[in-house]
Amino acid sequence: MAEEAKKNRWLIAVAAVGIHISIGSVYSWSVFSNPMNEAFGWSLTGISITFSIAILFLGLSAAFMGHFVEKYGPRTSGLVSTVLFGIGMIGSGFAIQMESLYMLYFFYGALGGIGLGVGYITPVSSLVKWFPDKRGLATGLAIMGFGFASLIASPVIQQLIEAVGIAGTFYTLGIIYFVIMLASSLYLERPPEGWMPKAMRDKQESGEEKPKRDISYLRANEAIKTRRFYFLWVMLFINVTCGIGILSVASPMGQEIAGLTAAGAATMVGIMGFFNGAGRLAWASISDYIGRPNVYTAFFVIQIVSFFLLPNLTHALIFQAILFIIISCYGGGFASVPAYIGDIFGTKELGAIHGYILTAWAAAGLVGPILVSWLREVTQSYELILYIFAGMFVVALAASLIIRVDINRLKKAQQEEEENAAVNS
Repeated sequence: MAEEAKKNRWLIAVAAVGIHISIGSVYSWSVFSNPMNEAFGWSLTGISITFSIAILFLGLSAAFMGHFVEKYGPRTSGLVSTVLFGIGMIGSGFAIQMESLYMLYFFYGALGGIGLGVGYITPVSSLVKWFPDKRGLATGLAIMGFGFASLIASPVIQQLIEAVGIAGTFYTLGIIYFVIMLASSLYLERPPEGWMPKAMRDKQESGEEKPKRDISYLRANEAIKTRRFYFLWVMLFINVTCGIGILSVASPMGQEIAGLTAAGAATMVGIMGFFNGAGRLAWASISDYIGRPNVYTAFFVIQIVSFFLLPNLTHALIFQAILFIIISCYGGGFASVPAYIGDIFGTKELGAIHGYILTAWAAAGLVGPILVSWLREVTQSYELILYIFAGMFVVALAASLIIRVDINRLKKAQQEEEENAAVNS
């Protein structure tokens, strides 16, 4: 019988949100752009490179530090993330005082980015183990924090810049985030081996519910040798490339296609932040009921239709509604992927596998905005971009259907194994 848990799993989820809502402030980076440009004369492109470096290091560190998270556990890796992200933020304040953009690249981009990557994957593996009955809901809660963070951080950063200056803002936020992440990391813990919530255990013991088994139990280095790993990577890459691409041009695109005013487009972008966060929780929770394969297939069908419709939607409200649905799918793709990994690879090294999969995010963060900018310059229109994205989602849909072949094959083999075991017992 599994050992009783000493900690409350819902407080573990709150601690996970604490980490994600701190590091998710990276999505508010654009708030710093104009103040830095006005104060130091740095180009907006040069300033935005800081964000690109941070996202690149997020993806790379998530990939390379996944094994570290699995080996040393969520508390230790959470503390590593806390220290790196805290130093990155405070060091950014020092870089601003020194008026050095390259120091900013190092502190916020590289150090802070590594803190981002480690912090992003730290709580996810443990949450999947703490919530075997609600995998999607649990990971959706934490990753929702990352999506919602900019809604909280953006106005706070704006007010702090006006009150204490740019450097003071980094120092203040660095201290606040360090305290939140430290408290959150110290509470994180893996559940005892084989642990499950009482209601789930009672149902299984009474025979009311069959024990749930993942279709395989692979280590990270075994998982990357399977084709379903690469199908999942492609699915996430396309979902994120198109989502980030749309986020990067949402305001001017809304003005060009739907005739929105600059103020109306800015409001739309703010509301998109809400749907990015809400979609993470909503879609991940839905996946607990209809299954991860069905959710991803739904994402791609919805977005194929949406991207084909967008170029012709001149009605502002309908245009925005479709865009909000797209962004909810973008956020939902992030939140549902850890539970999907658990379903098809098991939880043995989920953190490490999740880290490898997140290299798709790093690649998409570079490809999405560059692809959109280049196509816009070449065609002088957003229409071709939207049709290309629709075509990319056809590829993603195909991947989501092919991956089911592997899943069904493994489920069938598992069922035959159980039947043979029942006959021989």
